[in-house]
Order: sequence, then C-alpha cells, then structure tokens
Amino acid sequence: MQNILSDNERGRLNRLITDSEKRTNAQIVLAVIKRCDDYAELPWKVFSLGVSIAGLFVVILDYLFYSWISSTTVLYSALIILAIGAVFALMAIFIPGFARIFLSANRAEVEVRQYAESLFLKRELFATGRRIGVLLLVSLFERKIIILPDKGLTGRLTEDAMQDIIARMTRPLVKNEISRALEIGLEEISRSLEQLNRDISNTVNELPDQIIEEKGV
Repeated sequence: MQNILSDNERGRLNRLITDSEKRTNAQIVLAVIKRCDDYAELPWKVFSLGVSIAGLFVVILDYLFYSWISSTTVLYSALIILAIGAVFALMAIFIPGFARIFLSANRAEVEVRQYAESLFLKRELFATGRRIGVLLLVSLFERKIIILPDKGLTGRLTEDAMQDIIARMTRPLVKNEISRALEIGLEEISRSLEQLNRDISNTVNELPDQIIEEKGV
C-alpha cells in the first residue's frame, strides 16, 4: 500500500511522539486508516436515489409532452432511468467525497470505533506495565477521529478532554491536512497528560513509535 504520510511528515511526527512520551510518561500510538468499512449499502442507496430523481424527471417530461409518448419513448425512458442510477452508483464507488454525503454519521462513528478497538487489541497496545497506552486513530474516508486510552489513563484523559481534542483535529482533517491534525492531537493529548509525570515513572519505551498506516477494509 502506498504510504499516506510523506517521509518528512512521518519523521516529524515520530519526533513529536518521542517528545510527548517524555513529557507525559504515557505510550502514544498514532494510526491513519484509509477506510474502516466497505459500506456495501452505499452504492445501492445512491443508485435508488439516482433512479428516483431520473424517474421523477421522466414523469414530468411525459406529462408535458404526453402526445409524443410511444413504445419507443417508454423504452428509452426506462433505459435513461437505469443509466442515471448506475452513474450515481459508480460515483459512490469511485468518488469518496460523493459517497460520504450519504453515510450516516452514527454508522461511521460505530465502524471507526470498532476498527480502533480491534487495532488496539491486534497491536497489543495494552501491553504496558502500567496500562498507560493511548491510541489516536484517524480514518480518512469517514473523517472520524477516535482516541482510545488504556485503563491506566482513564482518570487522566476524560471524555470531555477527548471530545475537545477531536474537535480541534477535525478542522485540519476536513481540509485533508492529515499531518497537521495528528500534530494537534499529539500536542493536546500531551497537554492533558503532562500531570501524569508526577505519578508515574516510566522511562522505558514499551510500544513502537512507528505510525500505523493501513488501507483498512
């Protein structure tokens, strides 16, 4: 898979991860995923919309030009309706921005969270002595951000703090400024967790600093 981040962006983020872990004594893992689900229903949903719009358009034309209707025009009308529906479906498959319009925000949130939780387990991000790992995951197609702290950070990284961090990251993410969004996330997580330094002494780098980049589903 082609890398999502450039070498320069990856190098800068790796340095920021190292700095953040020194400031917080937490273990921070970044992940960038292209797509967390295939959303097989989206092309069919868009196809139905295209067919409905085309059908309405044909009905209006038939009403306006009733005298011109023949068996040939009925056949052409049916073909036009199906063709427009097919074009809409293909646009949903090949144009992510178009498909995203028809994706429910709740559905996207659920799928991205499930992917993040699965990745947390698969990469064994719980394998720290004090359970102080945190996953910051960005999903590009869904434009969703998930922060998953391990139970050792539950009291430090509150839900309100995480939602505030996500809100700050969303602005550059919408502009496709992925590296900038991750930099903001790292800085804000560090700021929230700096107090942890007073309670936990952890100089060992227990989790890899390498940024996870996956195609996803």
